[in-house]
Amino acid sequence: MANITKKVSWSSRADESAAAGEATPLLNGSEQPQHSRQDSLRGRPKEIPHNEKLLSLKYESLDYDNIENQLFLEEERRMSYMGFRCLEISRWVVCGLIGFLTGLIACFIDIVVEQLAGIKYQVVKENIEKFTEAGGLSISLILWAVLNFTFVMVGAIIVAFFEPIAAGSGIPQIKCYLNGVKIPRVVRLKTLVIKVCGVICSVVGGLAVGKEGPMIHSGAVVAAGVSQGRSTSLKRDFKIFEYFRRDTEKRDFVSAGAAAGVSAAFGAPVGGVLFSLEEGASFWNQMLTWRIFFASMISTFTLNFFLSIYHANPGDLSNPGLINFGRFEGDSVTYNLYEIPLFIAMGAIGGLLGALFNVLNYWLTIFRIRYVHRPCLQVMEAMLVAAVTATVSFTMIYFSNDCQPLGPESTEEYPLQLFCADGEYNSMATAFFNTPERSVRSLFHNQPGTYNPLTLGLFTLTYFFLACWTYGLAVSAGVFIPSLLIGAAWGRLCGILLASITSTSSVGAQHSSAIWADPGKYALIGAAAQLGGIVRMTLSLTVIMVEATGNVTYGLPIMLVLMTAKIVGDYFEEGLYDIHIKLQSVPFLHWEAPATSHWLTAREVMSSPVTCLNRIEKVGTIVDILSNTSTNHNGFPVVVQVPGSDEPAKLCGLILRSQLIVLLKHKVFVELARSRLTRRKLQLKDFRDAYPRFPPIQSIHVSQDERECMMELTEFMNPTPYTVPQETSLPRVFKLFRALGLRHLVVVDDENRVVGLVTRKDLARYHLGKHGLEELQLAQT
Repeated sequence: MANITKKVSWSSRADESAAAGEATPLLNGSEQPQHSRQDSLRGRPKEIPHNEKLLSLKYESLDYDNIENQLFLEEERRMSYMGFRCLEISRWVVCGLIGFLTGLIACFIDIVVEQLAGIKYQVVKENIEKFTEAGGLSISLILWAVLNFTFVMVGAIIVAFFEPIAAGSGIPQIKCYLNGVKIPRVVRLKTLVIKVCGVICSVVGGLAVGKEGPMIHSGAVVAAGVSQGRSTSLKRDFKIFEYFRRDTEKRDFVSAGAAAGVSAAFGAPVGGVLFSLEEGASFWNQMLTWRIFFASMISTFTLNFFLSIYHANPGDLSNPGLINFGRFEGDSVTYNLYEIPLFIAMGAIGGLLGALFNVLNYWLTIFRIRYVHRPCLQVMEAMLVAAVTATVSFTMIYFSNDCQPLGPESTEEYPLQLFCADGEYNSMATAFFNTPERSVRSLFHNQPGTYNPLTLGLFTLTYFFLACWTYGLAVSAGVFIPSLLIGAAWGRLCGILLASITSTSSVGAQHSSAIWADPGKYALIGAAAQLGGIVRMTLSLTVIMVEATGNVTYGLPIMLVLMTAKIVGDYFEEGLYDIHIKLQSVPFLHWEAPATSHWLTAREVMSSPVTCLNRIEKVGTIVDILSNTSTNHNGFPVVVQVPGSDEPAKLCGLILRSQLIVLLKHKVFVELARSRLTRRKLQLKDFRDAYPRFPPIQSIHVSQDERECMMELTEFMNPTPYTVPQETSLPRVFKLFRALGLRHLVVVDDENRVVGLVTRKDLARYHLGKHGLEELQLAQT
């Protein structure tokens, strides 16, 4: 045991023999006599939310495993062949609806942002033009700052005070949900409304953010809502899709919603499917892939169709996503073999810059968790960032003397003249005085020579720090577009420098050098490198970039760049989303168990002792177990005693807290069943109607007489729970748990007696650190 840095692992289970009022945490199944009780009480972490060496106990697992009890088998027997066909059809219908609604939401966000941003830029532009002649440009700056300030203030207030989970891009939360962790409030209707309004406010408020990340969260919320056929927030039940009211089905639909969100954001249906596969679902089958692809396609198509109506040429389906990189055609797409090493070098730069971004953001987030945790402070910070962003942008534009001729083919939306000659515009203004999506497009497609190297260098530097400061504010915002913008700026800078080097060294090679280093091409590679360096997605990101540019020619360079950026970045620091998951202390299960953990067995990992129930149990006992706040278990093994012998009880099933609560609510007691013969039997529908917000045990009234009754659990428990012998190695337990999406795994001895229970937290505790295998502590944060 030399290579494991042992920490005492506290669980929230209290020792039964502890004195009243003193909850002593048990050592989780690992006998370590050298720790006395005093030590253990001293070492118990108080609520420290900012330590990534902790795992939070407030997160529960989703139940991906079907409970094959007698009710389930009866329902299956009653269903005809047509019933199963109808279920399959309704799954397709739900996926179509998810795609349609996600596309509509994307369309709504896009149109509102365009209108509001258009008004804002028009007002500021007229004001600047008025004051450039007369002097007093500071008034324009104040106007711009106040406009930004107001929008961001509204966006931050609704997030900080009404629904804090809607902050950020929502991708880390959805990753956790698809991993099987129940993040509270993440797929509520209220979260969706706040998310959409918040993202509109933050993009229009001129922050360094994109509206793409939140689309993925929005798609997931839509999916969770539509597939349940009711809204718990609005207290409306539409009595449709009742069969899908369980974690298994809901999680499949949420992965379709996340894919539809990616697809609407980037116009990349295949990228969306791959995103769900790469980031999310642990359990995967072929029909699910096909349905997810269908949802993604519908979402892109819907967005396309409604935007074509909005742009007054209905039926023209040529702008597939919220962000459109424009087409790369003609000379700009050609690249040579000798440019590939250059692309790889750019990938390495992207990885380094991405790692720097993530490290800075990590320290900033820790600072925020420690000091900026009150809603009013969060709103003030967001307003400060908005004002600083406007001031920095204005200062850069004011002091830049990079003037470009305003030709007939220039595509500027809001050209600012400022101190340039007539017929010219300020090119720094095109980078800052625009929504970030437009700035990305102009960096990709403007003619060579439209940007001064100094302009690009300064822009990259300032935008890098602004974007880093902005991610993690209490506003809804994505990190995709800022990363692309930073990367496109320094990529274009690389292109310009390469062109200047080659044109000075070779005489008469002017024409070839223009193609050799077309700055738009390098802007694209730089954008891919920067984004890959920050979020570390490989497969899905390659496909998203290829689909968004509409050109397969760049498939290989983009893939090489993303791989390099990931390898280089991972050497220094994890991806941005993983960092944020870790800082929330979520028990996230990666694809594989830690590499050096084969010597750990289920006996050392499991939680014990386990609270078991008898097959026929007294109601009072059940109520007491469920009401015990110190244990708060969610799964109870059901054991059966061999009559007439004194052998220990053997395992015969597993029953969940939610099931017991429904049984208590409906008063399914043995005595009552005998006295009232007409009582209808409980069906699976009763359990589904209570899902997902099962009532707390405190709300269920059980009288003193009822406490003496007995409850028969046989037909409700899962008679065949997954079990492992206590000698099983950790990687085997991990693989079983992760691949089947389990919530509880019972550990038994060779006589089939229960010795322990493995849950998600027991597995997520172990991870490979700098000094070999490390064990995280569990805390009630």
